[in-house]
Amino acid sequence: MRMKRGSARVANMEAAFVAGMLLTAAVAPTGTWAQATPDEAGVRRAALDYLEGFYEGDDSKLRRSVHPTVDKFGYYRAAADEPYQRVPMSFEAMFEFAENVRAGRGTPPAGAPKEVIPLDIQDQTAVVKIIAWWGQDYLQMARIDGRWMIVHVLWQSLE
Repeated sequence: MRMKRGSARVANMEAAFVAGMLLTAAVAPTGTWAQATPDEAGVRRAALDYLEGFYEGDDSKLRRSVHPTVDKFGYYRAAADEPYQRVPMSFEAMFEFAENVRAGRGTPPAGAPKEVIPLDIQDQTAVVKIIAWWGQDYLQMARIDGRWMIVHVLWQSLE
């Protein structure tokens, strides 16, 4: 079979188009994030319990979402021209903060942001970004005894 002049060029263009479409399909989001799975619902609930525990001073929400061995620290600066300070927060200090909120100290401002953004959810681990009145937190979670628990928090204050 003899190809007409230019047919090889057309065939190459078609092959390039098909290869491009396959590559796009391979790296494009599949839409599974739009559908909430039981894992995503549990991850979101743990992140919201964490946020609401601090916003409302609710110990039960903190206990439900934060593992006692949590490692939490972040970076804070009082002014844009000052260097960041590394600030740790122990599990116990979380409850001291909640107690202060209940006493009317350290309460979030009206209209404070409360956003939960799942970044990656696996069957045993998850990573979530939250935006709160104090800044942005990156929560690393693990499924422990069937519940999503926060085991590590890295945060930075807003500027």
